[in-house]
Amino acid sequence: MVVPKVSVLLTCYNHLAYLPVAVESIRAQTMIDFEVICLDDGSTDGTRDWLRANCPDWHLEFNAQNLGTYGSLNRGLALANGEFIAILNDDDEWMPTKLEQQLNLLAAEPRVGLVHTNGDFIGALGETLPGTPLGFDFPRSQTDKGIIPLIYANKIIASAVLVRRECFEQCGEFNPAYFGSGDWDMWLRIAEHWDIGFCNDKLTNYRWHENNASKKLDRIWRDDQMLRERILDQTGLYESMGLDEATLNLALAHNWACLGTVRTLNGDPSGGRRAYKESLRRQPSRWRSRVRWLATYLPKGLFRRLL
Repeated sequence: MVVPKVSVLLTCYNHLAYLPVAVESIRAQTMIDFEVICLDDGSTDGTRDWLRANCPDWHLEFNAQNLGTYGSLNRGLALANGEFIAILNDDDEWMPTKLEQQLNLLAAEPRVGLVHTNGDFIGALGETLPGTPLGFDFPRSQTDKGIIPLIYANKIIASAVLVRRECFEQCGEFNPAYFGSGDWDMWLRIAEHWDIGFCNDKLTNYRWHENNASKKLDRIWRDDQMLRERILDQTGLYESMGLDEATLNLALAHNWACLGTVRTLNGDPSGGRRAYKESLRRQPSRWRSRVRWLATYLPKGLFRRLL
C-alpha cells in the first residue's frame, strides 16, 4: 500500500449546503499527496448520498449512530495512514496552499508537532465577516510563547491544523466526553510535549452560521469547567517546563478566574468563590475577579448579565 503524506479527516454533520465548498477546497490543494476520510456522523440532510455521488474516490465512513465530533475524529484517526493529520469541518474552507505551507514549516522545525494557520470568519454565502462575529478574533498564537496562549483560551481552529501523527501516538485520541472543547484539550496535551507552529497567512476560513455548535452555551460551560480543572491538575507539569514564572502565574490566575465563572454558571457558586479567591491570590490586581466573586451571591441570571 502506498502511504500518503497527509490524512485529511473531513467531519460531516448536516451541513450539505456548505459541503461542496469544503470538498472543492480539498481538491484544490497544491500539495496532492493525501488521502481523504469522510466521517459522516449521522447526517439526515442528504450528505451521505452527496458524498457517495461526488466523492467515490475517497474513503467514506458513515456512523450508524451519532458519535459526536470527537468520537468521529477518533474513528478517523484509527483509519488514517498518513504521516500527518489534517482536519476540515464540512462548513469550513481551505485556501489552496494550506497543506503545502504547513508541511514546509513542519519539515523545517522538527520540534513543532502541530502547525495552524491564520484565517477569516465567513458567512453563509462565503462573505468575509468583519469584526468579531463570535466575540473573539480569529484564533492565532505566538509560537515563542509555548503552551501559555492555550491556557488563556483555545487559540487554534480545528480546521486550521496539521499535526504529526506521532503526536496522537504519544498523547492519545480525542476525549469524547467533551461536546465542543475536545480539540482545545488535545492541543493542550500536544503542547505539553511539542512546540506549536503558526502560519500567519490566511489559509483557513471558519464559517459562522445559525447552527454553529459553539452557540450551545450550557454544554460549552460544562466543557469549560472540565477543561479548566484539567489545566489546574497540570499546574505542576507546567511549573516544571521552564516557562517564565511570572508569565505562567498570570496565565494560571486567568485560568482560576475562568474556572470561577464556569463553576458559578454551572450551579456551583461556592466553588466559583474558591476559584476567584485563588485567582486573586495569584494576581491581586484582578479587579474583575473581585467583582465577580461578589456577584456569585446573585441569582444565576443576574450573574450572567454582569459578565
